[in-house]
Amino acid sequence: MRPRAVPNRVPSARARALSALPRSRQRSLASRIDALANPPFPPHQVTKIEGEEHLYRLRVGDFGVLFTLTGDPVTIVKIGPRRDPYRNL
Repeated sequence: MRPRAVPNRVPSARARALSALPRSRQRSLASRIDALANPPFPPHQVTKIEGEEHLYRLRVGDFGVLFTLTGDPVTIVKIGPRRDPYRNL
């Protein structure tokens, strides 16, 4: 039996950051974020952040998405160019 898909939580500030990107980039990021609702994640796409208990990263081209896996919905923490989301953790 396949696990139930749970919608992801994208706080409004992250949604605004996503909407500021070009439409083609928005679509690729949105589809990859939506895919996070269906575990298990492919090991080459999702990596745990060392030193953080529930923080993971997803790389989509030149962009990074930081998210938490503390409950049912995946909560998006940061979206940005690859080096930016990892600053000020």
